[in-house]
Amino acid sequence: MGSQTENLLTVIDVGSAKTCVIVAEVNDYALRYRGHGISDTRGMRKGVIADLDKAVKSIRKAVEKAEDVAQAPVEHALAGVAGSHIRGVNSHGGISLGRSREISREDVRQAVEKARSIAMPDDREPLHLLPQEFIVDGQGGVHDPAGLMGRKLEVRVHVVTAGTTATQNVVTAVNRAGIHVNDTVFEALACADSVLQTDERELGVCLVDIGAGSTDLIVYFEGVVIHSGVIPVGGDHFTNDVAVGFSTPVLDAENIKKMFGCAVVTRIPLGNEIEVPSVGDRPSRMVQQRMLGEILEPRARELMELLRDHLRQAGILDLLGAGVVFTGGGARLTALLEVADDILRRPVRLGYPVPIAKLPSNLLELEFATAIGIVLYGHRARQARMHIDRGLGAKLRALFARQSV
Repeated sequence: MGSQTENLLTVIDVGSAKTCVIVAEVNDYALRYRGHGISDTRGMRKGVIADLDKAVKSIRKAVEKAEDVAQAPVEHALAGVAGSHIRGVNSHGGISLGRSREISREDVRQAVEKARSIAMPDDREPLHLLPQEFIVDGQGGVHDPAGLMGRKLEVRVHVVTAGTTATQNVVTAVNRAGIHVNDTVFEALACADSVLQTDERELGVCLVDIGAGSTDLIVYFEGVVIHSGVIPVGGDHFTNDVAVGFSTPVLDAENIKKMFGCAVVTRIPLGNEIEVPSVGDRPSRMVQQRMLGEILEPRARELMELLRDHLRQAGILDLLGAGVVFTGGGARLTALLEVADDILRRPVRLGYPVPIAKLPSNLLELEFATAIGIVLYGHRARQARMHIDRGLGAKLRALFARQSV
């Protein structure tokens, strides 16, 4: 079984609403689906683990389902990290080479280390170091400086940082479910692999992943990451508003939101009625569907205003030539894009994941974009490592790859 499991790539996306495990098979450069498992998540709040034992059970359940379908044991996995503890920061560092000489790989590594060594509180750790550009003797826009002549080498990087305990808790939960975590990845970064197109990354695009507990975002411009962050509002907030507004259990509120929810009141025909279960033993009642819209529209507008203000504050709203791409289960809400278009004044679209071979069509949905993205991210990282192992010259990206957890 050993050689078989070596070819398997497993990813675990522990979301606030559901835990998704996907097993893929990697042969040479081909990637194909082998199995998946989904379970309702317990023990998570706003993208962060609040009850370890419950989270472990959810992971174990999803893993067992995936193992059954894949007909193979899951021993290692790549785990996604998200939630309001994520912060992105741009950093800059460099080294002086003394006289003008050829820049070596070691010089590149040292420059990157300089950019990496930013002061960080004890409770935070770098999750990713993403290259933006190298600058040789003041000349910017260099992608790979090795072999060029220069006296001074500088580098600009984007550092995605995470709360140490929040990340460690995800790793601990997966470990306790009997699986070794090979690495952790910021979910929005991985998600970009499954939904963004190359020309969008060049023109400037913001990927917005609306999860249950929070909304993660990552911004590309001229092909590189220039910003990442999190807005602490997600699909659960919409559901809770419905539960409170209609005095109905949260589970029923979630179903009502999914079946009848609309982010623009005026899109709902007058006179439409929906059945709303009551709390306790009281009978359910009929209410106007527009009342549901009146609860959801303000929350949708609030989320888009928070997003707009976040991007404006970071000074990048005007760089989004390709606009904003929405994904994640929370992006399913009918007419949400209309609200986004009205407030952001940028092109908007939904980001469905690209298929991988043999993938069941029911996984090609917004809520699985992150898990599929982590598969693609893991495959890309593995290919880069293979290039290095085969002595084809160290790919520059490997310099920025995080050490395994």
